[in-house]
Amino acid sequence: MSDSGARPSLFERIATREIPARIVLETERVIAFHDIAPKAPVHVVVTPKAGDYRDVVELAAGDPGLLAELVAAAHEVADSLADGQFRLVFNTGPDAGQTVFHVHAHVLGGGLEETSLGD
Repeated sequence: MSDSGARPSLFERIATREIPARIVLETERVIAFHDIAPKAPVHVVVTPKAGDYRDVVELAAGDPGLLAELVAAAHEVADSLADGQFRLVFNTGPDAGQTVFHVHAHVLGGGLEETSLGD
């Protein structure tokens, strides 16, 4: 759970199936699901199930192995849904468009245009 006892994050609630989502991939520690407000033909959110890290910088410092799992899951999603071609975007901080403070990546593919990627 995020912030030692705080309410579960949106993504933790998706991982426990409290909030429905169109899940495309799941491992022991990572879940991937279609974004509810897609910015590209393929737009999937890939995130650790646990909300232990607020952003990619914290994740890289705290658990590089989990970051590698997250990137591998993103690649698997892109192979399945976007012919292996994709952009992987991490928004870090509110001024960069991050609104959910549980580390996550956006997998974008399928004929990309320039887009703004707020969460």
